[in-house]
Amino acid sequence: MRTPSSLLADRWQPSAVLVRRAALAALVMSVVIVVTGGAVRLTASGLGCTTWPRCTGESLTPTPAMGINGIIEFTNRMLTYVLCAAIAWATLAARCHRPWRRSLTKLGWWQFWLVMSNAVLGGITVLTGLNPYTVALHLIAAMGLVWVALLMWERSKEGDGAPVQSVGVPIVQLSRLLVVVIGLLVAAGTLVTGAGHHPGSPGKDGKPVPRIPIDYDRLAQVHADLAFLSFGVVLAAVFVFAAVKAPPAARARTRELFVLLLAQGLLGFVQYFTDVPEILVGVHMFGATLVWIAALRIPLALRTRPAEPAVTVPAQALQSA
Repeated sequence: MRTPSSLLADRWQPSAVLVRRAALAALVMSVVIVVTGGAVRLTASGLGCTTWPRCTGESLTPTPAMGINGIIEFTNRMLTYVLCAAIAWATLAARCHRPWRRSLTKLGWWQFWLVMSNAVLGGITVLTGLNPYTVALHLIAAMGLVWVALLMWERSKEGDGAPVQSVGVPIVQLSRLLVVVIGLLVAAGTLVTGAGHHPGSPGKDGKPVPRIPIDYDRLAQVHADLAFLSFGVVLAAVFVFAAVKAPPAARARTRELFVLLLAQGLLGFVQYFTDVPEILVGVHMFGATLVWIAALRIPLALRTRPAEPAVTVPAQALQSA
């Protein structure tokens, strides 16, 4: 049975360049949604819309009485539709490209379902009055979306053949350890925020927004310890990759990650000793997304994927068909 996407594929065959651009657009929007979600929290607009999926019990959109906080929260919700449009464009472009690469289409659908599940999680976050644990899961899920969007973009520049590692197994394991450590660093950052100075809203019905019941300074110290561990692992990777003559792209990406970590570390110390001003926290969140992307790109630079060999059909089969 023909589907709408297969019918569209008969009439539109986008180039490989367009598929890559569409995948990049989806990645950019996944970063944008992380940054705007942070802006919602830092402007105390987390409960700008008091319920979900409507903005109020009676209105789908914010009312004038809700002020700028309602507008900020509602704008972030609307950007989810822009994100979905970017993902749909990337998925359809991958589906209609010739030859059809099912792997890219699957990654597009994975992005869609991640957005839908995170939208539901965002609704639960609002309905629970910005519970800090659901807020942290909301951000981690958004980072998961960034991961899949990045993978689709990188895969759009490769073939569908079996991956061929360019280095030995220990080097690959080091790159994966690096990703794990950076992931723990990002997750610890969400806990620091959950116990810190920016609850996201003054509260609901006169009740303060709950916070993670762990000392803020202690969580900040754990976050800093993970940052130092990340520096150590990345610095080790810089020297090891140079010693084993890893692919130039992998060496360059490792150096880029080290520079980003230095900038993030400096920014983190400045914001801690200046009582975490909102603007610096927002820049730090954006930087955390860039660090996550930089870490994820390193293992991908240690292997190649050739194009799958064309399937040859015997002449007898063609005649019988």
